[in-house]
Amino acid sequence: MKLWFAIFLGIVQGITEFLPVSSSGHLSIFQNVFGMTNIEKNHMFFDVLLHLGTLISVCIAYRSDIADLIRVFTGSFRKSGSRGGAEKSKARPAARLMVLLIVATLPLLAAVFLKDYVEKLFDNTIFVGIALIVTGLLLFASDRAARGSKNEKNATVTNAFFVGVMQAVAIVPGLSRSGSTISAGIFQGFDREFAVKFSFLMSIPAILGANILSLFDAMADGINLSLLPVYLAGVAAAAISGYFAIKLVRYIAKRERFGAFAYYCWAVGILAIVLTIII
Repeated sequence: MKLWFAIFLGIVQGITEFLPVSSSGHLSIFQNVFGMTNIEKNHMFFDVLLHLGTLISVCIAYRSDIADLIRVFTGSFRKSGSRGGAEKSKARPAARLMVLLIVATLPLLAAVFLKDYVEKLFDNTIFVGIALIVTGLLLFASDRAARGSKNEKNATVTNAFFVGVMQAVAIVPGLSRSGSTISAGIFQGFDREFAVKFSFLMSIPAILGANILSLFDAMADGINLSLLPVYLAGVAAAAISGYFAIKLVRYIAKRERFGAFAYYCWAVGILAIVLTIII
C-alpha cells in the first residue's frame, strides 16, 4: 500500500464515519457496482487502525466530557473542600450521562448475533440504496422536528434506549449510524447539541467492540509490520479529518441544516438502485 493511498483512505474514513452519509453504504456500492478492490480483506489490520483513528478524534473533540465520565467511574470527583460544590454540580450530570450511555449501548449486544446476516446485505445494493433513502428521510425530518431541551440532566433511560435501538438498527449498510442516532435523539426531544454529543460518545463503545472482534480476524490473517509506518499515517489522517467532521456536524445540527445531506443520500440511493438494475 502506498503512503498517499493510506492517507487518502484515512481521510475518507474520518469524514464518512461522522458525516451522516453511511460509510458502509458507500463501500458496498463501490465494491458491488464499480468493482472496487476490497481493502478490508487485504488490509484488515489497517481497517482496524483506521477505526481507532476515528476513536481518537471523538476523544479529542469530547475530551472534557470523557474526563468527567472517567472521574465518575473512578470516583475521583472532589467531595469536599473549596471546590466541592462545583465538583458535585459536575458529578451528577456526568453520572447520569454514564447511565444513559450504558443503556443506549445495550441494544448493540443483540447486533452481535446478527453479524452474519448483516454482512450478506453488503452484496444487495438495492437494499443499500433503499437504506440510504431512509437515511435521507430521517435527516430531512430531524431538521423539521421541534426544538428539544433534554440533556444529560433530564433525559430518561427510555430516551437513551430508543437512540440505542436506532444505533443497533444502523449496523445495516446504507443506514448512517450518526444520522440515525442524532435524528433519534432529536425525535426524543434532545437539545440538538446534546443529540450530537450523545451520538458520538455512543460511538466509543461501538467502535471498540467492533474493533475487538475484527482484531482477532486480522491477527489470524497476519500483520505486515513493514507497512506499520504507512498505516500510522492513515491513522493520523483519520483522526484529523474525523475531528473536523465532528465539528462540522455539531455546527450543522445547531443550525438545522441536515437537508443537504438528505438530498445527497437520496441521490446516491436512487443512483445505486438504478445502476444495480441496468448493469
